[in-house]
Amino acid sequence: MSSTMESSRRNGDVMQDMNLAEDQIKALEENFMKVSKQPDEATLMLIAAECGLSEEITAKWFKLRYSKWRTSEGLPAVCGSVKD
Repeated sequence: MSSTMESSRRNGDVMQDMNLAEDQIKALEENFMKVSKQPDEATLMLIAAECGLSEEITAKWFKLRYSKWRTSEGLPAVCGSVKD
């Protein structure tokens, strides 16, 4: 199995293990698609408050979701790779 597939599988498992409510996931996904895939600290704080989550959990979700998105676009999961 390629490292990209392993990374994607691990990210999905970790995201499921976060035990977020459906409405929280919906709000996070909406912000990911419409606001920013990599929000700055101020935006992250607002998104966390909107979802009723800590900034740490919100930041972790965005990091994992960004990695998943990059993989779906055929890019390496981690930004800054020589393969970019």
